[in-house]
Amino acid sequence: MDMSDAVIVKSSRLKSVVWNDFDRIKKGDTCVAVCRHCKKKLSGSSTSGTSHLRNHLIRCQRRSNHGLAQYITAREKRKEGTLAIANFNLDQDSNKDDTLNLVNIKFEQAQLKEESLNTGSSNFDQRRSRFDLARMIILHGYPLAMVEHVGFRAFIKNLQPLFELVTLNRVEADCIEIYEKERKKMNEMLDKLPGKISLSADVWTATDYAEYLCLTSNYIDESWQLRKRILNFIQIDPSHTQDMLSQAVMSCLMDWDIDRKLFSMILDSTSTCDNIASRIGERLMQNRFLYCKGQLFDIRCVVDILNVMSQIALGGISEIVNKIRETSRYIKSSQTVLGKFHEMAKEVGIMTQKCLFQDNPTQWNSTYSMLEAALEFKDVLILLKENIGDCNISLSEGEWERLSLSEVEWERLTTVTGYLKLFVEVINIFTRSKYPTANIYFPELCDVKLHLIEWCKNSDACISSLVLKMRSKFDEYWEKCSLGLAVAAMLDPRFKMKLVDYYYPQIYGSMSASRIEEVFEGVKDLYSEHSIGSPLASHDQGLAWQVGNGSSQLCLPWSAKDSRDRLMGFDKYLHETSQGEGAKSDLEKYLEEPLFPRNVDFNILNWWKVHTPRYPVLSMMARNVLGIPMSKVAPELAFNYSGRTLDRDWSSLSSATVQALVCSQDWIRSELEN
Repeated sequence: MDMSDAVIVKSSRLKSVVWNDFDRIKKGDTCVAVCRHCKKKLSGSSTSGTSHLRNHLIRCQRRSNHGLAQYITAREKRKEGTLAIANFNLDQDSNKDDTLNLVNIKFEQAQLKEESLNTGSSNFDQRRSRFDLARMIILHGYPLAMVEHVGFRAFIKNLQPLFELVTLNRVEADCIEIYEKERKKMNEMLDKLPGKISLSADVWTATDYAEYLCLTSNYIDESWQLRKRILNFIQIDPSHTQDMLSQAVMSCLMDWDIDRKLFSMILDSTSTCDNIASRIGERLMQNRFLYCKGQLFDIRCVVDILNVMSQIALGGISEIVNKIRETSRYIKSSQTVLGKFHEMAKEVGIMTQKCLFQDNPTQWNSTYSMLEAALEFKDVLILLKENIGDCNISLSEGEWERLSLSEVEWERLTTVTGYLKLFVEVINIFTRSKYPTANIYFPELCDVKLHLIEWCKNSDACISSLVLKMRSKFDEYWEKCSLGLAVAAMLDPRFKMKLVDYYYPQIYGSMSASRIEEVFEGVKDLYSEHSIGSPLASHDQGLAWQVGNGSSQLCLPWSAKDSRDRLMGFDKYLHETSQGEGAKSDLEKYLEEPLFPRNVDFNILNWWKVHTPRYPVLSMMARNVLGIPMSKVAPELAFNYSGRTLDRDWSSLSSATVQALVCSQDWIRSELEN
C-alpha cells in the first residue's frame, strides 16, 4: 500500500493500551495500524477490534517483554478466550493478521470436530479440556487421584482459572467414556479385517497379588502391517478351574464377535494352558471355525520355552553359580583386593575392559554375563586362590577354598555357559523387531534342536542329564508347533520348502522324508481351505464353478443373467480348455519359481503386498500364518523370570476401570505410533 499521502489519526476514542505501541494511519477510507517497533502493518479498522494487535505485541520480536502483562490480564483473557491443552505454532509469514494456528493432538478426529476450540469465540470449552486431561492420564499411566493433589490443582488454577477442577470420580467416568468410544472404533476395525486374528494370553500381577488375564489380538491389516491390540484385561481368581478360565476367554471372543475369526492362540508352556487351549479349540472346531483341524491353533510362546530351558540349565549348576556370585561380591567389596585382582589379570595377559560383577537374579541373561566374565578371568581366580595369603582378603583360607571351583566345575560352567549363549543369541534375534513375523523362527529353532541332539552326547553324566531335561521340554514344544513354524518358513520366498528340505534330514535322519511329506500335506490342506470361497480368486487360476441343483454354473465377475450373452459359451470353453491343459494353482506356481534373493533389507510383508495379485489365495494364507506371534513376550521382559506387573496406582481401582485404562492406553498409544 502506498502510504505517501496517509495521515496519522489522533482520536480520543482509542482507549485500548495497544495504541501506545501502534500508530493509526488513514488513507482514504482505509485505516491501518502500524507497529512502532517492527513497522508491521495490520488492520486498523474500528470493526476489526484489537485482539490481533494485542497478539502481535505479545510475540513482536523487536519489542521488549517489559510491560507484556498489561496485554494479557485476566479480564482480557476471559474476553478473548483461552487456549485449552494444545500445541501451537506461529506462522510468521502469514498475511492474515498472524493468527494462531492450533495443532491439536490427534486422539479422536470426530470429537475434535465436534468440540473444536474456536479462538475467535469467548467461550471456554470445559468439556474438551476435561477429556484432554483424562486422555493424558490414560496415555501416560498417571494416577487418577492426581486431579485431587494440591499441587496439581494450584497449577491448573493458575494456568487456566476458567477450568472447573474435577474430582477423582469425575475423571474416572471420563476415562471410561473414552474407553467406550475407543472400543467402538476398535470393534469396527476388527469387523473389517481382511484376514484372521491370532490371540495371545498373558497373566499380569497387581501389587496386591491380584491377577489379570490380558488378551491381545495379533493380525496383519489391510495395508500389510503387523499389528497387535489389547482386547480384554479381566481380573481372574487363581482358584478358578481351567474350565472357568476357558469360558472367560470364549466370552471375550464372542463379545468382540471374533470367535469365527480366530486363527491361533498363543499360550505359555504349562499344563493349565494345555487344558485351556484344548477346551477352546474343541468349542471352535464344533463350529468349524479352525483351519487344518486345529493343528495350527494351539501355539506356545517360543521365548517362554527358551526361558524354561535356561532355568533348567542354571538350576543344574546352581552351586557353581552361587560360588561365582559370592566370589564377585568379595572381590569388589575391597579396593585392595580389587587392585590385586587387576594386577594379576595383567600378569596372565588379560587386557579386557570387562570385570567381575554381581548379577540380577531376576534377569537370567545378567547371570549369563556374570558367568561369562568369570570364565574370562578363570586363570586370575585360580592364581588368586594360590596367593590368598598376600591379598588381605576378609575370608579365611578355608572359606576361600569353599568358594573356589574345581577343574570339573570349571568344565561344567564352560559347557552350560555355552548353552546359555545360544539361548541369548536366539532370543535377541526374536526380540530385535517390535513386530517379528512368524517366518523368522524356523531356522533358529532348528538350530537349537540340532544343538540339543549334539549336547546329549556329552560324556559328563551331570551335563547329559541336564540336557535331557532341556530336550524333553523343547521336544514337547516342537511337536506342537513345528508344523506352524515350517509353514511360515515356506511362505518366505527366500526359502520356500528348501529350508525344510535342508533341516529335516539333519534332525530326523531316515525319517525325514515322511516328516517333510507331513509338512507339505499340511501346506496343501491349508491352501485348499483358504481357496474355498476365496473372494480373491482370479482368472489366473481358472474361473470358479459352483455346483448347484445337479448342474454346473459359471461364476462370472459381472451379472450375466441375460441368456442372450453370446460370450457365456466362450467363457465356458476357456475354463474347460485351461483345465485340460493342467492350469496351475498359485501355490504350485509359487513353489516352482526361483527363490527370491536374500538381502538384509528384505520385508516379507511388503513382498506379499506387492505379489497379492499374482498369488491371491496364497497371499490370504500368508496374511494369516505370518501374523501368528510365535513369541508373545515383550522385548524388555524377554529374559525376566517374573511376568508383567500392573502399575501400583491403577491396582487399587475397580476391575472395570483397570480394563478401561489398560485397553484404551494401548489403543491410543498405538494410534499415535501409527
